[in-house]
Amino acid sequence: MKIAIASGKGGTGKTTLAVNLAAFLAERYPVVLCDLDVEEPDTALFLKPKITETETAYRYTPQWNEVNCTLCGECQKNCNFNAIIQLSDQIMVFDGLCHSCYACSELCPTNALPMVQSPMGVISQGNYHTLKFMEARLNVGIEQAVPLINKAHKSIDAIAANYRFLLFDCPPGTACPMIHAISETDYVILVTEPTPFGLHDLKLAVETVQQLGKKTGIVINRADASNAIITDYCASAQVQIIGTIANEREIAEQYATGALIYKNNAAFEAQLERITAHLMENEKGEKG
Repeated sequence: MKIAIASGKGGTGKTTLAVNLAAFLAERYPVVLCDLDVEEPDTALFLKPKITETETAYRYTPQWNEVNCTLCGECQKNCNFNAIIQLSDQIMVFDGLCHSCYACSELCPTNALPMVQSPMGVISQGNYHTLKFMEARLNVGIEQAVPLINKAHKSIDAIAANYRFLLFDCPPGTACPMIHAISETDYVILVTEPTPFGLHDLKLAVETVQQLGKKTGIVINRADASNAIITDYCASAQVQIIGTIANEREIAEQYATGALIYKNNAAFEAQLERITAHLMENEKGEKG
């Protein structure tokens, strides 16, 4: 079962839940945690896994061959991402806009835009006790996060058969990186907070997940007397709240030290139990 842990905005506690839920599940089942927040991966800060394997991930972008080019303009016409501009005497390629779709290269009648390999990031694998750990980290200066996220999904698929639960710590927000991170998952946990900003971005995230046809449940983090702002919306949108994490100083202190919270907080552990029970029910539904 592939489970995405996402949020409509940053800072809601998405990674806190992902790390603790993954470690909690790994005490009972074969589990993988993959950090797909490639622009700022931080799950390793909490788990401190032993890295056993690293792989450089590459992307392909066109490189203009002036000798072969006839300046026919087909490349600019066929690029849907405005990554190629034809000037009077040259072709300009903007690597940051390129989605590596190969259209310009394959449809060039004179083979003037061969695709060239360049590194875009690193995918690391390792272990935290019985938990299998994977992280995708985008290189500094690379604008496109989606190709690395897709590459990480393929790496996970290669080992997925050996694990019962595959958890993905996804990029925040509702832009392309988040959409591609959750696209191949079976269930999406959306982490939110009981604030006006939290509600606003939760609505966007719920709409995005529903448009993709994904099952979803809400976890309220830093829950307090303001919870009604979230619970009322979930009731009206018919979205289930599957967990509630209290706004406690003790939890914040443990988070600040990088500790796994459920090991020292019974109430937090009880919420992980509740979330796990919900996931197990959905797993049975998928198999049924």
